[in-house]
Amino acid sequence: MILIIKHLTIYIMGLFYILVGFKHFQNPEWFIPIVPPILPYKLFLVYISGFFEIFFGIILFIPKLRYAASWGLILLLIAVYPANIYL
Repeated sequence: MILIIKHLTIYIMGLFYILVGFKHFQNPEWFIPIVPPILPYKLFLVYISGFFEIFFGIILFIPKLRYAASWGLILLLIAVYPANIYL
């Protein structure tokens, strides 16, 4: 049962990152205002963070790449933390 819950949460999290990543491309105007003013190239930063959310969300579904995906997501979350603080 625990293994089922573990896999279910991994797939839900992967799907969440993929969907939010696509939102970066569908509606970048929503994300641009939360990029801190000190950072240049706001649209590029929105797109690149969306790309990596999609990328790491997808590779979460591949068991052999899941460890790398988890570290990638940790680093991504650290990178976007200033935007969350600014928000």
